[in-house]
Amino acid sequence: MSLNFLGIWPNTPDDGSPTIWLDNTTGDLIIQSWTADEATVRQAQEVGSVPGHSTEVPDHESVIRLPANMLQFIPRPDSEVNGGNSGT
Repeated sequence: MSLNFLGIWPNTPDDGSPTIWLDNTTGDLIIQSWTADEATVRQAQEVGSVPGHSTEVPDHESVIRLPANMLQFIPRPDSEVNGGNSGT
């Protein structure tokens, strides 16, 4: 695995700041950010995702809150219009 640093929370203190890296091998984003609070997790579970998909968060996954100003660091191909599985 080879990581490429993409960005860190602007005007960050010395530790505990949201950070984003890109895995150059897989294209995955590695994100350090704030753990979502219980109210946010519950609301995400209530909203759900695609029909029939579990809303439970497995032990090997986490729900994080990525600040909006960190979106600038997420790389996107120029031709990309929509991504992911919106369920629609």
